[in-house]
Amino acid sequence: MDERMYQHDVIGSIVAYRSDPTELEQAIRSFLDTSLRVKVLVVDNSPTEGLGPMCLRLGAEYLFTGRNCGFGAGHNIALRRTSTAKYHLVLNPDVQFEPKALEELVEFLELNETVGLVMPRVFYPDGSPQRLCKRLPAPFDILARRTFPEPLKRLYQRHMSLFELSNINTNAVLSVPMLSGCFMLMRKQALMNCGLFDERFFLYFEDVDLTRRINERYETVYYPHVKITHRHEKGSYKSLRLLFYGIRSAVRYFNKWGWVWDEQRDLANSVIGPRVNLSLPARFKL
Repeated sequence: MDERMYQHDVIGSIVAYRSDPTELEQAIRSFLDTSLRVKVLVVDNSPTEGLGPMCLRLGAEYLFTGRNCGFGAGHNIALRRTSTAKYHLVLNPDVQFEPKALEELVEFLELNETVGLVMPRVFYPDGSPQRLCKRLPAPFDILARRTFPEPLKRLYQRHMSLFELSNINTNAVLSVPMLSGCFMLMRKQALMNCGLFDERFFLYFEDVDLTRRINERYETVYYPHVKITHRHEKGSYKSLRLLFYGIRSAVRYFNKWGWVWDEQRDLANSVIGPRVNLSLPARFKL
């Protein structure tokens, strides 16, 4: 499509499931508070349509599925309806950000056509950082993080620091093959070339899978100069049901990509680091 034919600069999608209405409203307002031409779709997997009136009042398009079809499948419903924008933002309902954040990320993508996906720096509401950029996982990485007791984890602290990129300067723009699904700003052409979310993942690992597929053909970038807030409940650490979904998705992920031999993982992990050749938005040239 000719760029002049785009009706929107960015279309965003939020998948809700029993979401806190106040948080969801803040997420929608964050997205809409911009000078860009935007549109937001809320795909509601909740049992009832209680979130609908608020979404419509704010100007969001509201899509009620009537069933919990999952995170990736929910976003795919929106993605299949968004051919009128150059960029698409996958956004969690518990995320907030300041005005101009979206503009800067879009400008960064406009300046760097090799980048297919960008994610900003993420903080908890108390201001502490979230380490959501990681290497592509091997089975041991997931097993160690979830099951090892603290004394045993300390024995593998160096390994876990490498997995979580604790040894890398996160003040720099980085090439990273594993980015979080809480905020994924993607080039729509990259999605057309690499595919949408794999709906075999009901919850968890769908963002890992999509990021690495985009990373095979484009750069996937962590951009620290824009900051967002993400509540990030870590539900699988508190709920046996969510833990089951996490384990099932992990098994499906490694069945798909390889448990022991994964050459693409090794290649992607070998090139993680600062991307000094990428162009930065205008404010850095002042």
